[in-house]
Amino acid sequence: MLALGTRNRKKGMELIELLGPLGFELRTLADEPRSIEIEETGDSFAANAALKACEQAKHLKVWVLGEDSGLVVDALDGEPGVYSARFSGPGATDESNNDLLLARLANTPLDRRTAHYVCHAVLSDSAGNIRAESEGECHGRIRFERAGTGGFGYDPLFEIIEYHRTFGELGPVAKALLSHRARAIRGLIPAMLRLVDAGEWK
Repeated sequence: MLALGTRNRKKGMELIELLGPLGFELRTLADEPRSIEIEETGDSFAANAALKACEQAKHLKVWVLGEDSGLVVDALDGEPGVYSARFSGPGATDESNNDLLLARLANTPLDRRTAHYVCHAVLSDSAGNIRAESEGECHGRIRFERAGTGGFGYDPLFEIIEYHRTFGELGPVAKALLSHRARAIRGLIPAMLRLVDAGEWK
């Protein structure tokens, strides 16, 4: 069994679609009543991902895939970064975060609205030891207004320049190919399969 270290249903579905074909029994934290809240005190995506994977694994006594992801905006000196989910403060929502991002970039011209998504994924064994990790990025820019209703987070504002579409417009199939999360998970899969083949995944 592999626990997916998120309670976000949409993020969980993305992970299940990426990992489902491998044949693992997958469960998100939303489906695991014994799961605990992990405070994201790390100063990087890698540090937070490790916390979410290892601390949860030690508590649940199962293998856990933890990931931390966020948006890095060049004109904002890398913000919101590790604070992406709580960019607009306590009680932040996707809507309030997007509103703040648009406000902060209000007078920024299109050619200076470059940004990239980052996802760092960590696989912990049931004892809380990191067994594999991977990072993926996806580059684009921030639109002046929302477009599309797909995805979550900053997806309606994040445009893949080559496609002239936001993640909100592109839909789940394209996102599964292009996204930072998809790239990080694809980078992790070979190590996961090696652990299974070696009989170390117990």
